[in-house]
Amino acid sequence: MESFDLLVIGSGPGGQRAAIQAAKLGKRAAVIERREIVGGVTAHTGTIPSKTLREAVLYLCGWREKGIYGRSHRVKADITAEDLLERLNITVRHEIEIIQHQLSRNGVRVISGLAKFLDAHTVQVTNVAGHSAEYRAEHVVIATGTVPHRPANIPFDDETIIDSDGLLHIRSIPRSMVVIGAGVIGVEYATIFSALDARITLIDSRNTILDFVDADIVDEFRHDLQSRGIQLRLGEDVASVEKCADGKVLTVLKSGKRIRSDLLMAASGRMGATADLDLARAGLAADDRGRLTVGPTYQTNVPHIYAVGDVIGFPALASTSAEQGRLAACHAFAASTDSSPEHFPLGIYAVPEISIVGKTESQLRKEGIAYETGVARLRETARGQIQGVQEGLLKLLFDLKDHKLLGAHIVGEGATELIHIGQAVMAHGGTLEYFVGAVFNYPTFAEAYKIAALDAWNRVRA
Repeated sequence: MESFDLLVIGSGPGGQRAAIQAAKLGKRAAVIERREIVGGVTAHTGTIPSKTLREAVLYLCGWREKGIYGRSHRVKADITAEDLLERLNITVRHEIEIIQHQLSRNGVRVISGLAKFLDAHTVQVTNVAGHSAEYRAEHVVIATGTVPHRPANIPFDDETIIDSDGLLHIRSIPRSMVVIGAGVIGVEYATIFSALDARITLIDSRNTILDFVDADIVDEFRHDLQSRGIQLRLGEDVASVEKCADGKVLTVLKSGKRIRSDLLMAASGRMGATADLDLARAGLAADDRGRLTVGPTYQTNVPHIYAVGDVIGFPALASTSAEQGRLAACHAFAASTDSSPEHFPLGIYAVPEISIVGKTESQLRKEGIAYETGVARLRETARGQIQGVQEGLLKLLFDLKDHKLLGAHIVGEGATELIHIGQAVMAHGGTLEYFVGAVFNYPTFAEAYKIAALDAWNRVRA
């Protein structure tokens, strides 16, 4: 039986970083991947494909130039599914090559096949040919990611009634689309296909969308969605879904509303991909969503077994998963680390983007922290005028006692890049005065930080 210091199950960002970190510490590490190609959900069905699809759509439909050349502007008149998937496949292939090179360069062994525990230190791997091998490890990291949750009342056919993975295999661009679930994935895909002029209906049983995002940012975002004709059916439950004789999909809500569409996508959350692991043999158990519970060092209840990434739940981001994997490996082999994960940003790649770091107003009120806000609209910047930007909002929250930045919240194109200024300032204890005195390149969207800070400064002085 072959032995390793660290055996990682799953080759997404968390698994990659854990294995590479262990190798850099001089340990023998291996990654087990159920697919024949590494990359995990992030490379094959999640982050990389969805964000590539978004960029292809925005380029081909001329989205970023519509403010200059008008709403009818398009780079390509007739956009096909083949146009989108061609770019997607190129990007995924390049990303996989990079991952393979990084693992190889660091001496990480890659084992292909389906893993399951035989005991807390032994894992059996069965490849596609049905051949099995057993591996022993001093430490194990579970980084298996998630799969889409498929509600029992939705008759998936993987053609016109699909989950989020199915969008990567569509044969044509829908003229109308129903999205069930207004979480991050649902909102992202709904707005991406809206940019292609599809009629979108977004359904959710909750009365709000993205309830972890600052309320002002959500209000601005919702206003933009509604101005584009996206129908929001919030506080509504789905009674039934059926495929009609003409190929259309009929969605009936419990309120009696009936919606016909070319395509229905269910984005009803995700399940931890742990069903095949035989967790009980290792002394582990998952919750009803297949997720594992971990402590602050990402250890499960079995101390030498760690879990990182989407399989442990929120925030379920590629960026945080990678850092969790690194920290788990450092802890396993008693290596020091100076990470400060409390200041990680959240990015939602909708159209337009949303990104946040730090506290929201709601959280500050609950914690009894006295604060002041500063707001800037991206159209107020010279760069916004040059690019014809109509929407976009940056909001900063400052502590009234010491003026430290407590939160930065942005909606608008480029938000996921712009947020890192706020993240860096927060990490170093920066204050309102920093932004008031800072000099930003002109013209840039970064100037919005100074505009928002001056807005807050006027209120503080008053």
